[in-house]
Amino acid sequence: MQLKYLGHSSFLIKTKEAKVVTDPFDPKAVGMKFPKQEADVVTFSHQHPDHNYGAGVSAEALVVDWAGEYEKLGVRITGYPTFHDNEKGAQRGENTIYKIEADEISILHCGDLGHTLSDELVDEIGDVDILLIPIGGHYTIDAAEAVSIIHKIEPSIVIPMHYNHKGLDQKIYKDLTGLDEFIAKYGSAPSETLDVLTMKKEDIPEDTKLVVLTTSN
Repeated sequence: MQLKYLGHSSFLIKTKEAKVVTDPFDPKAVGMKFPKQEADVVTFSHQHPDHNYGAGVSAEALVVDWAGEYEKLGVRITGYPTFHDNEKGAQRGENTIYKIEADEISILHCGDLGHTLSDELVDEIGDVDILLIPIGGHYTIDAAEAVSIIHKIEPSIVIPMHYNHKGLDQKIYKDLTGLDEFIAKYGSAPSETLDVLTMKKEDIPEDTKLVVLTTSN
């Protein structure tokens, strides 16, 4: 399996049989380029233009945009309903987090999660090998809340997303914090900074590793 960070909350996940794109973003809404991606499956965590840019992926892709169970080409996806804020959606509505399972590896993509997770939901989700988690605050959980969720889930690999950097439109995202604040809260530097994460089941580490994926933007 390979993971490539396309930016914001979007990743390209290549399995043995399929390509999955998470939360493709409208370039006008983010300030970064989004070259059209070939995909068999695309997931939308919620219906905001920086997370549901259907024009950015193949027209024939299976669209997964709500809680439930889905399967295509050996990829199993389970969506769990959550909220985009800590007021049960009163501010920003609903959000779906997705567990993506393929090649004996499980990935949890948190979308624009706006609150911590209950113990009951963590138990329902089960084991997570790779956690893709927002860290920038303001629109989502912040760095401290992200660390709290990491400790609850205990994934093997943590990959941060949805944080501020110079590639984003600062008129929109100036209130997001950056990667450095999360690293300070997490308490240790990234184990690796990669362009692409390539992973097999036997490569999954026993202890949690923080991995930063770079983008070309």
